[in-house]
Amino acid sequence: MSTFERYLTLWVALCIVVGIGLGHLMPGLFQAIGAAEVAKVNIPVAVLIWLMVIPMLVRIDFAALGRVREHWRGIGVTLFINWAVKPFSMAALAWLFVGYLFRSYLPADQINSYIAGLIILAAAPCTAMVFVWSNLTRGEPHFTLSQVALNDTIMVFAFAPIVGLLLGLSAITVPWDTLVLSVVLYIVVPVIIAQLLRRRVLATGGEAGLQRLLGIFQPLSLVALLTTLVLLFGFQGEQIIRQPLVIALLAVPILIQVYFNAGLAYLLNRLSGEQHCVAGPSALIGASNFFELAVAAAISLFGFESGAALATVVGVLIEVPVMLTVVAIVNRSKRWYEASASVAAKTAR
Repeated sequence: MSTFERYLTLWVALCIVVGIGLGHLMPGLFQAIGAAEVAKVNIPVAVLIWLMVIPMLVRIDFAALGRVREHWRGIGVTLFINWAVKPFSMAALAWLFVGYLFRSYLPADQINSYIAGLIILAAAPCTAMVFVWSNLTRGEPHFTLSQVALNDTIMVFAFAPIVGLLLGLSAITVPWDTLVLSVVLYIVVPVIIAQLLRRRVLATGGEAGLQRLLGIFQPLSLVALLTTLVLLFGFQGEQIIRQPLVIALLAVPILIQVYFNAGLAYLLNRLSGEQHCVAGPSALIGASNFFELAVAAAISLFGFESGAALATVVGVLIEVPVMLTVVAIVNRSKRWYEASASVAAKTAR
């Protein structure tokens, strides 16, 4: 992890301050940016999201899907957490905390929007930062690569139905045309572009050429993310100033969801006898989120100024420090993990 990435939370905090300040000083500029829409898609944000997402997807080798059988236990646990547990556990936590416990402390007209944002955040498994977390836990690289490739493939087909189902259960009207358009625009098209670009670079420059391209892309991706946050908080600034506890309250269900899903994935891998080098990244993949996609989908569905957009941004704010604590827990518990009889038996074979 580069120094810039290590302090991502600090840069996010600075973007919050800058965005709120600019939104207060230049409201007309942000209104004009918000009005630059085609078919409910904000063009400036769409460009920024592509700059965030495509560099991350270029890393993914979908040929790795052929290796999923090598670590089928870890693959199975992670898929179970990502698609059968995480979206639904987050929905339950959102309804409990935002819809009930914290309701009197939040703007009444944004309650459903906050819940929607938290659901969208949990429905998109992490893609790019997983490689960083896996490396920090000395994770099995082929497992991480194949798991991410498989998750991205599933996300193309499952993201919209899961979000639509849970938003429907939350009594929120689902704009299906916008949701499907978001999936096509922010998942399908970037995947196609990224894979075509990846193949071209590998064909002309090999692995060295790909690494050079990724070295150029990575700073661009982070700058696009931070620029998007400035825009988001430019629109959300007045609301945040009026409600300073909003971000802290929205962070509570996100934090609980991260530790719950990471812990469940870690324990299930231990019970199944999977190796620690697989269980670590499995737990981290099961806990983290593809917040770039979540931010884009929330903006497309509910708009820049919505509580949904703000809720997904809170996920960005706490992602790095929280995941680093999960990494520390995984690393420090390695001896306990490998003391399991099932893990020891598999390692011996």
